[in-house]
Amino acid sequence: MTHPIDTFRLSGRTALVTGASSGLGRHFVGVLARCGARVIAAARRTDRLEHLVSELEAEDQSASAISLDVTSAPKVTRAFDQLAERDQLPDIVINCAGVAVSRPMLEQSEADWDQVTDTNLKGAWLVSQEAARRLVSAGRGGSIVNIASITGERVAGAVAPYCASKAGLIHLTRVMALELARHRIRVNALAPGYVVTDLNTAFLGSAAGERLKERIPQQRFGHPQDLDGPLLLLASDAGRFMTGSIIAVDGGHLVSSL
Repeated sequence: MTHPIDTFRLSGRTALVTGASSGLGRHFVGVLARCGARVIAAARRTDRLEHLVSELEAEDQSASAISLDVTSAPKVTRAFDQLAERDQLPDIVINCAGVAVSRPMLEQSEADWDQVTDTNLKGAWLVSQEAARRLVSAGRGGSIVNIASITGERVAGAVAPYCASKAGLIHLTRVMALELARHRIRVNALAPGYVVTDLNTAFLGSAAGERLKERIPQQRFGHPQDLDGPLLLLASDAGRFMTGSIIAVDGGHLVSSL
């Protein structure tokens, strides 16, 4: 009988992580590689990935990098063609590429809207669609994990395009789960709360950040490691009967009335 812990292992699996040059994407590359997956770190600029790949290779982990602009369908197709040439069809896809523009709605431009929604929503759709097409053609199942946000279910000021894109991503996750289940492809989402990364450390450490922390029932911000278990659950066979699930990892923020 398989030990329950073994169902979380990713040996023999190939994982693609978008937005891997910084923040949660970079962290997830390490998590998946150290759990046995052959990981492909994807970002528009591969020079930002070189140190990460070298670090993992020094630990005898399997990692490589590929250039990928998730907002362009031709570039997404080209990247998957390159992966096919390397015999690296991913059966785990982590859609983590994301951007935000913080500006009051009345001051936002059409370019702000396009930048955020093209990356956060259209990008996840393009990558998932291309991966799914190739998995179906190969007769293989897989797991797609979209990195959403609790702002897809509750709003925050000055980030309207971001909130809209994450709400759309949550619904897109459910639609893809419905359509791809027959092909043995699971689609789920993580919805992190406020997690400390290099990009938001200054704000979360400010007076405004302290006021925000008071609204979280656990009275703390998250750290990337808090997402490791939920990520592995959805990516691995441990979550084999889960599809269309949205897992909030937020210290209880969504259940707070504040």
